[in-house]
Amino acid sequence: MLKKRIIPKFLIQNGRLVKAQQFHNNFREAGNPVSTARVYNDYGVDEIIFLDIEASPSGRQTVVEVIKKASEAIFMPFTVGGGIRSIADINELLRAGADKVAINTAALDNPVFIEQAAYKYGSQCLTIAIDYREVEKGKFRVFSNGGYRITDWDPLEWSRRMEAAGCGEIILCSIDRDGMMSGYDLDMLEKASAMLRIPVIASSGAGSLEDCCRAFESGAAAIAISSMFLFTDHSPIKVRSYLASQHISVRASRNSRN
Repeated sequence: MLKKRIIPKFLIQNGRLVKAQQFHNNFREAGNPVSTARVYNDYGVDEIIFLDIEASPSGRQTVVEVIKKASEAIFMPFTVGGGIRSIADINELLRAGADKVAINTAALDNPVFIEQAAYKYGSQCLTIAIDYREVEKGKFRVFSNGGYRITDWDPLEWSRRMEAAGCGEIILCSIDRDGMMSGYDLDMLEKASAMLRIPVIASSGAGSLEDCCRAFESGAAAIAISSMFLFTDHSPIKVRSYLASQHISVRASRNSRN
């Protein structure tokens, strides 16, 4: 049985680590992404996700530099996303040190792009980030362009389409819960995990140790955590210890520099 993963999620803007609520509200700066990554490296987390929320040409070059520095400082797999629109973009990030890329808008604009990328790099390199929100009672839609543009896709239907296209895992990100630390969307997570054969990463909503446990009990293969790590006293060590006490199969604590 594969052990569950604990993944800090970093949002990068102008080379700095930032965090907002519901994607666009109450932005706070949270430090230097490379030095913060070193801290989590020493905690022995399983992976890190870096998301470039600026996603402009200048922002792309900035995040590439961040990734190059991070790859020299940390010794764990990491995923990079934000503004990826071509095979050349994927190649640039992998060459800079990323192990996987996370794609959202380009997949929605052209699903064949995912098939082409999976053929060239393999499914293990491709993560699909699904940003969604409730648009009316019980009705959810996927959003692109950093949460600004609504699509016609239901998140579960889109998850199935992307699995068929060849992606290796799905990140489910509830815009409504982003940065609110009110708990993951367990209903959506449970449905997606039961339906898909590929791993599902729960993102957006972690605010307590219990939230982390409930996400795994709902079928998540991994949990992505941002605000809870940045703005509370909860650390990856505390999360791992609590999950182990609840009989969730997590990797043993280790310092990845050892």
